[in-house]
Amino acid sequence: MSGDTVPTLEAERDARVLNASHGHGIHPGEIAIGVIIGRTSEFFDFFVYAIASVLVFPKLIFPFLDPLQGTLWSFAIFALAFVTRPIGTLIFTAVDRAYGRGAKLTIALFLLGGSTAAIAFLPGYADVGITAALLLALFRMGQGVALGGTWDGLASLLAINAPDNKRGWYAMIPQLGAPLGLFVASLLFAFFISALPAEDFLGWGWRYPFFVAFAINVVALFARLRIVVTPEYARLFEDRELEPAPISETVSADWRIIVMGAFAPLASFAMFHMVTVFPLSWVFLYTENSPVDFLVIEAVAAVVGTIAIVISGTLADRVGRRTLLGSSAVAIAVFSGFAPQLLSSGEAGEIVFMLFGFALLGISFGQSSGALSSMFTKSHRYTGSSLTSDLAWLFGAAFAPLIALWLGAEFGLLAAGAYLLSGAIGTLLALWFNRELAKTID
Repeated sequence: MSGDTVPTLEAERDARVLNASHGHGIHPGEIAIGVIIGRTSEFFDFFVYAIASVLVFPKLIFPFLDPLQGTLWSFAIFALAFVTRPIGTLIFTAVDRAYGRGAKLTIALFLLGGSTAAIAFLPGYADVGITAALLLALFRMGQGVALGGTWDGLASLLAINAPDNKRGWYAMIPQLGAPLGLFVASLLFAFFISALPAEDFLGWGWRYPFFVAFAINVVALFARLRIVVTPEYARLFEDRELEPAPISETVSADWRIIVMGAFAPLASFAMFHMVTVFPLSWVFLYTENSPVDFLVIEAVAAVVGTIAIVISGTLADRVGRRTLLGSSAVAIAVFSGFAPQLLSSGEAGEIVFMLFGFALLGISFGQSSGALSSMFTKSHRYTGSSLTSDLAWLFGAAFAPLIALWLGAEFGLLAAGAYLLSGAIGTLLALWFNRELAKTID
């Protein structure tokens, strides 16, 4: 659908004016910049909420429960965004087909920013009782629906325009947003916790990161709109047939690719939460270590993860993406057998767990996105890639902190490692059964 045939929202019109003032089209390398900015914004939102789920919501929303139960309920609400994300994809695919990619992206990012900002004004249980939990669940579902609409196709456009010998390198670019978002979110919370008395932090200090998230969303919106609304990139989307197709039609035609694509990255997505959200909850609940110290460790580990993601691009181009995904899944399986116990071995153990964990996560996660996207028929690639991403996060990440913490609390950290092992097995089975995958990504 041409951008000239759809209603133009004010933000979209401003982006076009900005492009016109430059007097030239956007250089293709700016696709990568737009992808990184967009993903960093989304992951910053993700980690701000995740950190608050451990440090704030159990006390603010569930003070009538013990700390463990309060955190488990907080993680249950955390999962709602992943459950509602496919619903957002369904809604915003229709918006995309009717009004265009620019309109869809604008509405979705304002919904995401609005839901995030609304959490900043959330009342506590002491003010409105259980209504506070219901409001938090509503805002979290709003974030999930919005995330279903933030798929702009730039990652797919980047991948299918990559040279054959650079496919691994280009595949890792969207993944850089995760460690970058964690780095900023961790240091921001660490600053407020260390600078404020506990009462002030729980009263109002924790709210500021959510305001920052809203501001970052606005910046990301214009950065991405500036690319997707230009005539040059509209033609690229159309030429590559990266246009929205009906979800029912996409599922009917390519359901096998969607299923296998959702399970192929299971190891890296399970690992993702085992070294980000889960360890913070375990350290906070079961050790005497300061959350500030651990947040700083997370920030340092995020730098290691960023480097590892970049390295994954080079490795994948040398040995093949399938080989790297399988090898990293085996390494994650080995890691699951002993590494979680390091969390109960003092600060030195936590540092070893985080640094090695993020190095392994970066290698795996760097190649986990869109491994099967080129297998979709052209007319279904745009919608199929979005739906596959939704389901991968739902199966691999939505309930990971909840399950891992419950298993660790009930049966010990070895049981939490068993959950991580199940993700590695899922990836290896997906790679084994999907013989077409080897032809596509090697």
